[in-house]
Amino acid sequence: MSSSLYDKDMVWPETVIVGNGDFPSSGIPLGILRRARYVCCCDGAVEQVVSHGIIPDAIAGDGDSLSAEMRERFNGIIHLFDEQDDNDQTKATRFCAANGIRSIAYIGSTGRREDHTLGNISLLTRYMSEFGIEPVMVTDYGYFVPARGSMEFQSFRGQQVSVFNFGTKDMSSTGLKWDVYPFSSWWQGTLNEALGDSFTICSDGDYIVFRTFEGK
Repeated sequence: MSSSLYDKDMVWPETVIVGNGDFPSSGIPLGILRRARYVCCCDGAVEQVVSHGIIPDAIAGDGDSLSAEMRERFNGIIHLFDEQDDNDQTKATRFCAANGIRSIAYIGSTGRREDHTLGNISLLTRYMSEFGIEPVMVTDYGYFVPARGSMEFQSFRGQQVSVFNFGTKDMSSTGLKWDVYPFSSWWQGTLNEALGDSFTICSDGDYIVFRTFEGK
């Protein structure tokens, strides 16, 4: 990927939760992971993380994806949660929140099973409202952030933007090629474009914004 504002100047969270989706292959998410001060793995992601030369600080989940080798090697940092209402990403988030962490980058949360991808992305609004987390989900192509109410977002001219409505009844924007509105379906908010170095969304509820690393 070409260099942009987001791999040079943006301050990313120093805590990373790694999911068991597609392991990143591009420079930005890999850089965030390698620079992280604290890495918490969902249990199914441990072997991928270790194979890339990264040693996790914590492992959280239900333990059903941990090999005997990983259980023995990392016995002292494994935190298991038996309840099945939450997925491993949420269990890892709950563990981090209980330890005072409030800013988290999620990597490896997309790819593989599409139902898991949709679930993981939608959970960002829950982490924001219920756990008090400031989450960002980073992929090889861009990043998702949840928001509520009126917010200004950094951008660059030509940056591709998608906005997903989670129950708002009033929504508008400035600085985007097409004004947003209270979308009734997720597809309606996709494939928008930033006109400059910032845009604003005003709403009466929750939504998720996706921004690409590269422009059109």
